[in-house]
Amino acid sequence: MITTTDIDIDVANRDRILRLLRNTPAMIEGVKKNKKHNTGVYFHKIPDDPITGLATIDYKQAEDMGYFKLDILNVSLYEKINSQAQLDYLMQQETDWAMLEDPNIVKKCFHIHRHFNIVNKLKPDSLPKLAAVLGLIRPAKKHLVQSDWNIILNEVWIKPEDSTEGYFFKKAHAYAYAQAIMLQLNMIKEGIL
Repeated sequence: MITTTDIDIDVANRDRILRLLRNTPAMIEGVKKNKKHNTGVYFHKIPDDPITGLATIDYKQAEDMGYFKLDILNVSLYEKINSQAQLDYLMQQETDWAMLEDPNIVKKCFHIHRHFNIVNKLKPDSLPKLAAVLGLIRPAKKHLVQSDWNIILNEVWIKPEDSTEGYFFKKAHAYAYAQAIMLQLNMIKEGIL
């Protein structure tokens, strides 16, 4: 049975984790040269190149063949978290949405650091709206930036029918990253970042 998945695992230090676990980096087939996938790895047997150490099958083909890739992502802000109790405390704090009106704070934030103009225009004040902003900064949904929140929230998660429209962000990923930004804002407020 072939399954298609898109699982991202956020970790404080990707290299430290991958040194502990046997894995094969995923490969992206190129016209002139194959290259290592930025985040994708396989934790099960897949044909690999003994010289490069990369999988020998392009990650898209590998998925079609039933191989299961995980994307292991560095989210360095987690390195500043000392315990589960501290993370729980920070996640339970009320987010000060006005912090997103400061370009210097937005510059420090995960994924939105280059998009102050969009953040400032839309002024997200909730998890769903911040997640939608993350969706809007992707090429396939940028056209919605000039829309009102009702239109944005109704359309930002609709998968483009035409793949030439460009990359779009999946709702689950956007919500997870929005929560990470909310965590960052609380860490900044607490003087941790």
